[in-house]
Amino acid sequence: MRTQTAQMRDHAATARTLSEALPYLQRYTGAVVVIKFGGHAMGAAAEMESFARDIVLMRQVGVNPVVVHGGGPMINDLLDRLGIASRFVRGKRVTDAATVEVVEMVLSGLINKRIVQAINSQGGRAVGLSGKDANLMVCDPDDPELGFVGRPAEMNPGVLRQIFAGGMIPVVAPVGAGRNGETFNVNGDTAAGAIAGALQADRLLLLTDVAGVKNAAGEVLTQLHPDALRALIADGTVAGGMIPKVETALDALAAGVRAVVILDGRSPNACLLELFTNQGAGTLIRSTEPRVKPRPAP
Repeated sequence: MRTQTAQMRDHAATARTLSEALPYLQRYTGAVVVIKFGGHAMGAAAEMESFARDIVLMRQVGVNPVVVHGGGPMINDLLDRLGIASRFVRGKRVTDAATVEVVEMVLSGLINKRIVQAINSQGGRAVGLSGKDANLMVCDPDDPELGFVGRPAEMNPGVLRQIFAGGMIPVVAPVGAGRNGETFNVNGDTAAGAIAGALQADRLLLLTDVAGVKNAAGEVLTQLHPDALRALIADGTVAGGMIPKVETALDALAAGVRAVVILDGRSPNACLLELFTNQGAGTLIRSTEPRVKPRPAP
């Protein structure tokens, strides 16, 4: 049984946390934050609920969040159940006409609406859409050998601004429109980076299954300049599955995003810790000096 003293300590800690968060709450009022959501948290009800609650809180304190999601494992599962065989070129799946129909069905339907429902269940007002809606994301083929795999070529983010103006939260499936009526499957990180750039977002949060970018000793680097990040790529320290994420980060910064954070989406309240605490979470990548309080040096 908890004592009154223990309860008072808990209340005092909560009040102290809220007080310390005030400069960050003020800092992000009106800011656009794009969050790439995927991986482990999408498959577990408790993690989905926690993520949705964090997104709702962000909106209620004045942040304009945009959720961009993936869904590779669920696409693979449905392709297997439908008996649609996959073909690969240089390790990448070829998205033919049959496959892209499944991709759109899973991303724009099943996954998108699940996230929308989770946010709405926590008191938010989420709107689901894909890159095809209002020509948000017009794509060219990324590689002709890969079929209907696209790369964003023209962005029209006006529809997202209209959703912000209505006090709602856009949830975007990474499915793009082709110039000739095609449907393109777009990598979720790439789509999130393109949307963040088009909105000149204050933050792009790339939620992953690792704690952040690591040095050669395996230690997470809390802050990186783009030049230092390029050096880590060149010497092989950053490799494998982290390469597409850091390339997305560099492209987003070049497009005008103020900062990108690569962080572990499995950690409870990861987005809130990143935005509203001094220590942040994961690896912060940006070209300019911090404007509130500096993070610990790597």
